[in-house]
Amino acid sequence: MKENKEVKISYVAAHFTTIISVTLVLILVGIITMVWIGADKETRRMRERIELSVIMQDSISNEQARQLEDAIKSKPFALQTAFISKEDAMAQWKKDTGEDLEQLFGVNPLSPEISFTVKADYASASQIAKIRGELAQMPGVADVSVPETDTVEAINRSVSRLTALLGVIAIVMLVISFVLINNTVHLTIYSRRFTIHTMQLVGATNGYIRRPVVLNNMLCGLVAGLLASSLIALALAFAPQAGFTQINNTIGWLEFGMVAGGITLVGMLICSLAAWMSTAKYLGKDYDELFS
Repeated sequence: MKENKEVKISYVAAHFTTIISVTLVLILVGIITMVWIGADKETRRMRERIELSVIMQDSISNEQARQLEDAIKSKPFALQTAFISKEDAMAQWKKDTGEDLEQLFGVNPLSPEISFTVKADYASASQIAKIRGELAQMPGVADVSVPETDTVEAINRSVSRLTALLGVIAIVMLVISFVLINNTVHLTIYSRRFTIHTMQLVGATNGYIRRPVVLNNMLCGLVAGLLASSLIALALAFAPQAGFTQINNTIGWLEFGMVAGGITLVGMLICSLAAWMSTAKYLGKDYDELFS
């Protein structure tokens, strides 16, 4: 009786250790994932700040320029557009230089302009060159001003490097997670190796023996995922009070929900796989080999 009680306590303790270990690992994985999501959002914002300007011919009217603005808005690459009328351009010129060109020339020599930003997927030197060529062929367009190619390529290189770095970190974390979780689950199965052997002796099939072990560890992964998600949620909720307001602006609750679901699923899958592998190891051993 006492021996059975000790075995149960050991079994519960092993599962508790598994849950705690998996929770800590999943918290790290969740943080890395959220950093990756936040970095991706910020880099997309950087790309979407790239601005192009369409300069109209002198003879074009504001109405014609606005029609052209509507045509640009309908393009798949356009994100936001801003129309600058001849009068607005003149007012800005007076503010910047203090000169009144309209009084000097007798007419307003400035032409209307259309400024627009491109979507992140079009923020590359090759795509911007295509956009410039397409817009330059539109009637009434005198020129298309684009940012320096080196600037665009520098942004894209920085984005690619950051994405690659976070990708490598995520892969390394997943490998480390599996190794740690596998070792923890292996210790849990190790404590039940004699029970597994006894079940084999009475005629239990491998599937019958393996099923409860895998399900129990899958439950441990589920509990660990929910616990890790709850702790991360608390950290996000109290981040503004600690002065980290930018975190909530970058990582919303929708993104957190996706991360929480992901790490919970990862915890369940890894615990299940580790339990299946560890159980398979002891299913093929003789009684004498269980002591090694």
